[in-house]
Amino acid sequence: MQANSSAKSLPTECPDYQPIHHLHLVVYSVVLAAGLPLNALALWVFLRALRVHSVVSVYMCNLAASDLLFTLSLPLRLSYYARHYWPFPDFLCQLAGAVFQMNMYGSCIFLTLINVDRYAAIVHPLRLRHLRRPRVARLLCLGVWALILVFAVPTILAHQPSSCARDGRNVSLCFESFSDKLWKGSLLPLLLLAEALGFLLPLAAVVYSSGRVFWTLARPDATRSQRRRKTVRLLLASLVIFLLCFVPYNATLAVYGLLRGEVVPASSEARKKVRGVLMVMVLLAGANCVLDPLVYYFSAEGLRNTLRGLRAPLRDRTLAANGAQEALAEPLTETAHASTLTTTSQGQLQPSDPRSSFTPSHEDSSF
Repeated sequence: MQANSSAKSLPTECPDYQPIHHLHLVVYSVVLAAGLPLNALALWVFLRALRVHSVVSVYMCNLAASDLLFTLSLPLRLSYYARHYWPFPDFLCQLAGAVFQMNMYGSCIFLTLINVDRYAAIVHPLRLRHLRRPRVARLLCLGVWALILVFAVPTILAHQPSSCARDGRNVSLCFESFSDKLWKGSLLPLLLLAEALGFLLPLAAVVYSSGRVFWTLARPDATRSQRRRKTVRLLLASLVIFLLCFVPYNATLAVYGLLRGEVVPASSEARKKVRGVLMVMVLLAGANCVLDPLVYYFSAEGLRNTLRGLRAPLRDRTLAANGAQEALAEPLTETAHASTLTTTSQGQLQPSDPRSSFTPSHEDSSF
């Protein structure tokens, strides 16, 4: 009788998620190793070096902050996928799940704001110029953070760890195994609302604004300049991130939610196959924090110039150190001769007019 009661107290056996956990462990390790330094560096440049003066810099700074927040939560996920159970308090599971959703929908909206800003600057430069101000951009970003934080509250409540039995003991699972009751209840309506506001509307805005900008720049009377090429690269990079990272995951998630909520009838085997696809698509969604820094580098001229400026002093210090080591290795008898040659060379390199100085031209400072 005692054995029967103890057997009844054990939860159901844990599903075998180890193969997909191994895949997540490898991919998220790469995302953490690449995304953390790239976004930390980009955020430092935007805040300290560029001082976030332009509208696009405001949006990119918030996008980098969102990506950095997600990469900082990845060690929790890596520990879970390595152990195949959740070893931390429950609220950390809920927090990590909410941070992923905040990053994905926040990234969609911030990329949309960047595209819409380019649309306003090129298609309607006079009519919408009052919207292209840093103050307005900061207010919009504040509204985006408020929106995704509001949606994070029900996400936190939904990401309760589930219990199961493994090797004769109770363990907790995170990020998976939501109950059918939860899917049929409040989870599916919440998912569809988040998909509409955080993905479908931004996707429609990105496609429309990019199409209008491409059409405007392709007209015969459009000026062909370096700024035009930068705008095209920026919009293409945003479209690639949407199509590669966000569209596959959100489309699969919507299908899976409709199946789990039994809005669309399907067999248990079909739901398992869709879930397997979803577990791969979620990795593409998480990889956006590695691709976003490419948007910063190829689109923000100030960021490129700052990074080049950071590399230049390091190269100069390296050359100076190497030159000092070579000078110490020279024989003492050649020191005077080398000093004479150096003095002569410096005299030749000086300008004929001592009042003149080197001033970089406009072409030197441009991309």
